[in-house]
Amino acid sequence: MTEPTHPDTSLHYRSPSFDADAAEIVVTVPTFRRPQMLARTLASIANQDFTEPYCVVVIENDAEKRAGAEAAKRFLQASRLPGLVLLAHQRGNCHAYNAGWRLVRESFTNYSAVAVIDDDEEADPRWLSALCGTAQDVGADIVGGPQVPVFETGHAPLARHPVFAPPYETTGLVPILYSSGNVLIARQVLESMPMPFLDPAFNFIGGGDSDFYSRAREHGFFFAWCAEAPVYESIPARRTTRSWLSARGRREGAISALIENRRRPGFTGHMRTLAKSFLMLAAAPLRALRHGFEARSALHGMYYIHAATGRLGAEFGQINEQYRNPEAN
Repeated sequence: MTEPTHPDTSLHYRSPSFDADAAEIVVTVPTFRRPQMLARTLASIANQDFTEPYCVVVIENDAEKRAGAEAAKRFLQASRLPGLVLLAHQRGNCHAYNAGWRLVRESFTNYSAVAVIDDDEEADPRWLSALCGTAQDVGADIVGGPQVPVFETGHAPLARHPVFAPPYETTGLVPILYSSGNVLIARQVLESMPMPFLDPAFNFIGGGDSDFYSRAREHGFFFAWCAEAPVYESIPARRTTRSWLSARGRREGAISALIENRRRPGFTGHMRTLAKSFLMLAAAPLRALRHGFEARSALHGMYYIHAATGRLGAEFGQINEQYRNPEAN
């Protein structure tokens, strides 16, 4: 494998066992200032019950301090997992994803798919085999799986909150996916989609993955859900507060409006999105009451009001950059 040639990336470390021509599945892990969590993520990748040759590409998005890059280097030196560590010099999660996927597309000759996991997650031992099996069984190009929340402070009832609950329950074809934290993307998707894969406009608000999926669906690609391929996501205490949950709800609503406006450009399209936003706002109180009563939690119900107000705020340029300060996210 040759050195990365893109000016915004550079190679930090390559394990002795790494062979870009041998890997059939490439697991990409973007990371930013979570070295201890990253080590647990890599351990779960190394312990996969998977027979096909695979490797890992860690994309460090803190190119100055490089704590994650050094943690990944130490892990790869001490394990049998083949991999490399890439530095993405431009800040932003979209830049990190793009750097890793671009490297795979340009440098791996025999890969069939890219799997993606975040640096605050640990994969189930059958994660890769379940994702690949579902992709083959149902003929899907992009397969997602559940991100099971593991709460730092034991807020188990929040697992069913709309922010944390999986979008689907059963394995099979689905209309679309929403998160890149647990996904398998077939080679033909990366080969067909234009670069940059994730629009850097979403770097600090999130939603670059949802926008990518929306465009992939327009290209004719199919999606599936694999309930048997969980990853376990560490949820710090700050993400269980009312203020964080309300901000995340508003952000998710804003992202949905932004993506719809991109898919339906022009005055007529914008008016349709705006009308939908007003209708969702009008319906939000009733939805909040119904879902809050079902979950016996006001926090669950308030999500629908926050999402609706976030959608309407986005129509007037009010979008919270929740990823701008990662320590508070």
